[in-house]
Amino acid sequence: MRIRIVDAFSARPFAGNPAGVVLLDSDAFPDDGWLQQVAIEVNLSETAYAHPLPAGGDADWALRWFTPGTEVNMCGHATLATAHVLHTTGTATGTVRFRTRSGVLITTTGDDGSITMDFPTAPLTGVPVPPVVAGALGTEIRSAHDTGPHVGDLLVELADEKSVRALAPDLRALAGHGGRGVIATARAEDPDGGYDFISRCFFPAVGVDEDPVTGSAHTALAPFWSARLGRDALVGLQGGTRTGFVRTELRGDRTLLTGSAVTVIDGELLATG
Repeated sequence: MRIRIVDAFSARPFAGNPAGVVLLDSDAFPDDGWLQQVAIEVNLSETAYAHPLPAGGDADWALRWFTPGTEVNMCGHATLATAHVLHTTGTATGTVRFRTRSGVLITTTGDDGSITMDFPTAPLTGVPVPPVVAGALGTEIRSAHDTGPHVGDLLVELADEKSVRALAPDLRALAGHGGRGVIATARAEDPDGGYDFISRCFFPAVGVDEDPVTGSAHTALAPFWSARLGRDALVGLQGGTRTGFVRTELRGDRTLLTGSAVTVIDGELLATG
């Protein structure tokens, strides 16, 4: 069984967000315990598993995502990584439809190799700042927003880009606040810097202290910043020591996320059951 490590939301290796990708030949997923064990062994923020579906249905592949701690409802970078592997191996071309916990997600690979994902836009609801989050982040929080059931994060706006870059949160405290994690964001300091907003994402409750580049978070960041900046098409920069870019385009209840990917490791998974 082949297993690949793909750096997503990056055009070069050792940047963006790495994901494990396992394409299965069977028409069903293996036991959940095995899927979780492989994700623990790979030890990346997500490992994606996909198997082909019969022709004529609403989707082409079934897709699931596991962190080292649990299965998640939505993952952008591992979806991009899976589409990249399907495209670069010739297994699929053009548009691919994935059946997932978050419904059917569609990816389209462009002539330049970039991949655009069609995801549901996260519904944002303003909420009071939880004291545990304020204490864990240790910085001024301008507003807080629930991101709905698919994303499951708390989005918090900080005062400026420097505050986002300087974050060193109390991860143990963040793990206890509820939900998947916290998205911290601010407007880009330099309007000519090539991106419109910056973010960092912390998910210690699901075994990921900091996720370098989170596609699903941008389904919430896109409507948040489009409303404030007055443009539907934006570019987000995410990450601390390891970063990547996500191009977003808001289309009502859908958000398009575009990025590149590169395969870094292509190997053989020997423990197949």
